[in-house]
Amino acid sequence: MSSDDVLFASIEPSGAEPAKPAEAEPLADASAEAPVRVRPTPHKSKLVELLRNSKLPEDDTSAVEEAIERYESWIRGMASIDATGNELVRQLIDLTNEYKKSVELDLIWDSGRDFLFRQRGQLKIDNSIIEEFLPWLIDPRVIPVLAEQDLYAGPAGAFAAAYFSSSLMAPGGEISMKVRKKDQDFTLSRRAYLKASFKSNFPAGASSSMDVWLAYVAAECKTNLDKTMFQEASATSHDLKVAVPAARYYLICEYLDMTPISTAGTDIDEVLILRGKRLGSHKRKEYSSAANRKRLRSEYVDYLECNPIRYAVVQRFVDHLRSLFEAKDPNEEDVVAKGYF
Repeated sequence: MSSDDVLFASIEPSGAEPAKPAEAEPLADASAEAPVRVRPTPHKSKLVELLRNSKLPEDDTSAVEEAIERYESWIRGMASIDATGNELVRQLIDLTNEYKKSVELDLIWDSGRDFLFRQRGQLKIDNSIIEEFLPWLIDPRVIPVLAEQDLYAGPAGAFAAAYFSSSLMAPGGEISMKVRKKDQDFTLSRRAYLKASFKSNFPAGASSSMDVWLAYVAAECKTNLDKTMFQEASATSHDLKVAVPAARYYLICEYLDMTPISTAGTDIDEVLILRGKRLGSHKRKEYSSAANRKRLRSEYVDYLECNPIRYAVVQRFVDHLRSLFEAKDPNEEDVVAKGYF
């Protein structure tokens, strides 16, 4: 291994990173009118993958097909909402709660086999719903100033660092610029273009160029947030804020599965809990078989209905986003009069 290899081993990505489904599709243009906005569809991709999965029990095929039909209805419903501001946010949440319940109950819980229930975390059937829902909040009807911004919303490989893997003996003076990215479930991003060379005229054979997504808002979405996930998010948030110091980082989970830890010592701006506390392990164990799930269905329905996605928490996230566009450099006269800034 060369000295360059040793030097950059700690920051070079290990192996080829798997492409996220949404990266092959355009992120949602935050300034576009709702009817023409193209949004990423990470959840739909998971449903289509599931339908093609050779391990999917034949008995579940029709249920997955029905889930895809309900998905299309959910998207049509959100696209047809005629509202603005917080009322639009409320109606989006209502439709998402209704659809999410159908996936968790009708598709996963009611299956007569155990495949979907046991593999739901790996298949990302239900936990990708939030990932697809969040870009719908990025709408000029919710945040009017977005109409004037060159921003995009959705999952992205957010820029974390740039480095150069060239050496003094590199052929042709090749600069070999490379970047590290952090895959994020949700971003509010701007595309940036980087170019580097040892020559001021950037000759074609001795230059590196690429485009990256600078995430000014990033969020990681978790179904059940535990301590390990929190620590991983702490490291990621630090990397992203070193790259873009003005960025905001949020950790969004459906259920809390840990003792709350202060974010004061981290670069996480806030942890948002959409639904509540995770069911205890003893209860989850009861639900592990199809026979028990059928017997305890009404109990689970009560649990889902008592723990929907909460308006107040989503609204808080929207308010955080709104506040980003309200911050301005302080006026000198105001600062002197007040005595602080």
